[in-house]
Amino acid sequence: MGTTAKNPRKTLPLFPVGGLRVQNALQPRAGRSATRLAVADARVDEAYPPAGLTGWKAGTKRLIDLTCGTIGLIALAPLMTVIVCLIRLDSPGPVFFRQRRVGKHGRQFMMIKFRTMVAGAEKQRDDLLHLNEADGPVFKIKRDPRVTRVGRWLRKCTLDELPQLVHVVRGEMSLVGPRPLFHEEVDLSDERQRKRLRVKPGITCLWQIERKHHSFDDWMAKDAFYVEHQSLWLDVCILARTLAAVLRCVGAS
Repeated sequence: MGTTAKNPRKTLPLFPVGGLRVQNALQPRAGRSATRLAVADARVDEAYPPAGLTGWKAGTKRLIDLTCGTIGLIALAPLMTVIVCLIRLDSPGPVFFRQRRVGKHGRQFMMIKFRTMVAGAEKQRDDLLHLNEADGPVFKIKRDPRVTRVGRWLRKCTLDELPQLVHVVRGEMSLVGPRPLFHEEVDLSDERQRKRLRVKPGITCLWQIERKHHSFDDWMAKDAFYVEHQSLWLDVCILARTLAAVLRCVGAS
């Protein structure tokens, strides 16, 4: 049996995938900007069977992502410039928030978004755990005290996600797909979570447009449904509903 990655940092436990034993080495490795699953006696492709669109449909989805992502970055540049100025004026700290997320086939990438919380907000998380309103591994507070004034508006209008168009153009994300989780939130003993890693993560998804009062299990179920029933028409419908939600400013608080 092959050896797994020699990583001194904590990894998730081994789990069976189609008779294989796979170790989730989600932590960064030296000299690599992205990580993959360390697979014993098998390739990553065997651990994650193909899912979603294939052939010309997959090519069309990528073309739509690349075209809309590029046009979006250019067309929204003036708005994003205004947002940068507002963040600078509202609170001290960087304009962008960077966080490592898990993408397709377990690869990690550094996701960026406009900063909506005070600088150093992650260090305050442990002190606020008793206020967590979400189930599962997710940490959510409806009226999070760390969110800035401008940040609350950005979240409500979902404008904090605009920088992720860069990831879409680079091919790390898609316009539509399961939202990327933190590596701490990924549980590969859950078949639904393994399934969602077969496709690229997205800026918007079914859960994103229907997330009010939904549990973590509902979120994972919606992502699994998307992977199983993915189509160009479903993507168009999700994008249309996302645009409507943005115009109504009914995003996160």
